[in-house]
Amino acid sequence: MRKNKGLLLVLIVLGFAFAKTPTSQLAEGFVYAQDEIPDLDVQLRYFTDNNFVGMPIEGYKSNRLILTKEAAEGLKKVQEDLRSQNLCLQVYDGYRPQRAVDHFVRWAKDLGDTINKHKFYPEVEKQFLFSDGYIASKSGHSRGSTIDLGIIDANTGEPLDMGGFFDFFGEKSWTDNPDITEIQKQNRAILRSAMEKHNFRNYEKEWWHYTLRWEPFPDTYFDFLVE
Repeated sequence: MRKNKGLLLVLIVLGFAFAKTPTSQLAEGFVYAQDEIPDLDVQLRYFTDNNFVGMPIEGYKSNRLILTKEAAEGLKKVQEDLRSQNLCLQVYDGYRPQRAVDHFVRWAKDLGDTINKHKFYPEVEKQFLFSDGYIASKSGHSRGSTIDLGIIDANTGEPLDMGGFFDFFGEKSWTDNPDITEIQKQNRAILRSAMEKHNFRNYEKEWWHYTLRWEPFPDTYFDFLVE
């Protein structure tokens, strides 16, 4: 009897342990990109306070890049091509829950909250961020096949000079801005060429923003957590 009680106690403890172990619930058709591309440098900015809102964004619980299976497969080919040039991708955002987009919308409507204006949108008035195409109430990121990214030197980990940083709202970020240096233009061209080769198209107002052509969920906006 004493042995049975001991065994029962062990089973109960194990049951609680497994019950409390967090598990991520990916929607069908999605994968963790780092599982497919182990050397991918992921720096999800909305998991941190290093973004235009100035705080971690709702829905981001970890620094794990989630993409549709098709987008991850395409990104893997881009990474393989860049490796031959001693370069690697650095990713700032991928799948974005709808609740994160809703967080952006609420922030944008609060015109008094401009804590990071000097850094991220010094030349754009906050009330025009929607009309100027920098923020939207529905984002392609929530469909899972849109990626924000740059390129780093594979040896040093230093980002290539793109003539501006991720999520800077202004003409300096427009992909074909003529006022950046030749080196900056060349670096943007390297990224664009590598991405377009594997069927990612660029958003012209953001040099870092690419969406997979023929994405698998063109009309679905997901809201599961990034965890």
